[in-house]
Amino acid sequence: MRNMRRLAVIGVLCVLMMAGFGTSPGMAESRAHVYVLRGLMNIFSLGMDTLAEKIQRHGINATVHNYSEWQSLADQAAAAYRAGTEGPIIIIGHSLGGDAVMQMSAYLGRKGVPVALAVPFDSTQSFATSSNVGRLLNLTHADYGRMSRGTGFHGTLSNIDVSNDHSIDHLNIDKSARLHAQVLAAVLAAVGGSHHSPTANERRKPGSIAAPEPGSDGVSKPADSTPAPAKPTDGASGSIAPAKSLSDRGTVVIAAPEKSRSAETTSSAR
Repeated sequence: MRNMRRLAVIGVLCVLMMAGFGTSPGMAESRAHVYVLRGLMNIFSLGMDTLAEKIQRHGINATVHNYSEWQSLADQAAAAYRAGTEGPIIIIGHSLGGDAVMQMSAYLGRKGVPVALAVPFDSTQSFATSSNVGRLLNLTHADYGRMSRGTGFHGTLSNIDVSNDHSIDHLNIDKSARLHAQVLAAVLAAVGGSHHSPTANERRKPGSIAAPEPGSDGVSKPADSTPAPAKPTDGASGSIAPAKSLSDRGTVVIAAPEKSRSAETTSSAR
């Protein structure tokens, strides 16, 4: 009798093990990976950490890095994508991290790797969006960070101007709970998750951000917006000549010129 019970227990354990390990080695499921990039010195973009935590609560892998790591991260992402262990790929960043979003996306495009969603928070310069990007959601409060359609780009491009919100500037745009909610919804859509889509009435509520229709490259900007501020500096104050704005359909060189060490100390805050 005791032996029969023992055999029954062993049988149950075998069934559970087979259920748990039914997938053969090498058939690992692909998973989304959200690369979140901070800006200068890892101290001006801590809102990116908060956003990553919000994404992680939905069971999505989100990792936070400094913008300077973008090329090595892209190499890792490309290898994982080809191995079938990573995808879709999503890239989000603030300030110099926003620049790195565009550079990393273009680099992955040259490797033949798609980027499902790219989200720059107030980049320090304008870029053309590479053709491998499915959706570009650009959040900015000034014209120096306008994104345009690059050669072969057929995805959705939205330049969202939040300059009418006087509580938002370059140093805190990454911490806006309202923008976090919009980006989280875009992330969930990119990975196939469910989220609440705002109704037409909700989009017209005061203070809401109305995104352009899919496929458009127009700018969403409230009528009462204030003039765009000058390009930010490394600190909370200081002046610098405004950067020249670019049209949505202009051709822009993706790779930014190398900066000297002295020039970096006077670049925009990240």
